[in-house]
Amino acid sequence: MQGRSSTTALAATAPPPPMAVEATIGGSKRDRQRAIRELIATASIGSQGELVDRLNARGFAVTQATVSRDIAELGLVKVRAPSGRLVYAPPGGSDADRLRALGSAMRRYAVTVEAAGQLVIVTTPSGYANALAQAMDEASHPSVAGTLAGDNTIFVAARDGVAAQALEDELAGYLLQGAA
Repeated sequence: MQGRSSTTALAATAPPPPMAVEATIGGSKRDRQRAIRELIATASIGSQGELVDRLNARGFAVTQATVSRDIAELGLVKVRAPSGRLVYAPPGGSDADRLRALGSAMRRYAVTVEAAGQLVIVTTPSGYANALAQAMDEASHPSVAGTLAGDNTIFVAARDGVAAQALEDELAGYLLQGAA
């Protein structure tokens, strides 16, 4: 019993586990997120690792996990830069930017596009439907009410008053862009 009480005494005197120190080292969360917005506005940053390095250079002691949470909280999206590289951008880019990103995602992931009733069915290689459905959702296409993705199939619901055939034609058109 004596060994147990000495362990308890040691545990009682041990310092508490470290808290989230990152928010206080090198600035507050608000300062860090402001710096992230400035960085993506002035530089082409395509990965969380790049963002961590740039923030560390500015005096923010951050990890990839912290940057990942900040990206989610700020609602950052990836868009294709003129160089062709995917880079972080603030949410709510121009309609043209969002639709350009959708076109790029369609060319990258979509295999077939077919109207069926008020739905448009898009197929992808196995495992890519969620990525394409997310790109569709982020594009906020005015004719798309929503998406539902499985492993290789996406059901795209056309908004009221939009013919599924017209939406199919538009989405299929993205597959032809850039084809020679």
